[in-house]
Amino acid sequence: MERTEILNIMNMIMTKKGRAEITDESQNTRKVNFRSLDFSETALRIETKIGSELSFDAASMRKIETVKDVLDFFEEATKAV
Repeated sequence: MERTEILNIMNMIMTKKGRAEITDESQNTRKVNFRSLDFSETALRIETKIGSELSFDAASMRKIETVKDVLDFFEEATKAV
């Protein structure tokens, strides 16, 4: 899945929750208020869109700090499908 599609899903979740859209990949996820539940909802929406379950390990999730990290993570996870 393309980064822009992933970011669109993230921004849909952000606006649904009354938060500002993400415009800068370098921002820390905490600074933009992108939380673990938002991450989970993003994963579920991506799975629905691609019609397949994502497979990833918890260790790689612990390294996520920035919006870029989230985008890289999901981009890589969707390549494996």
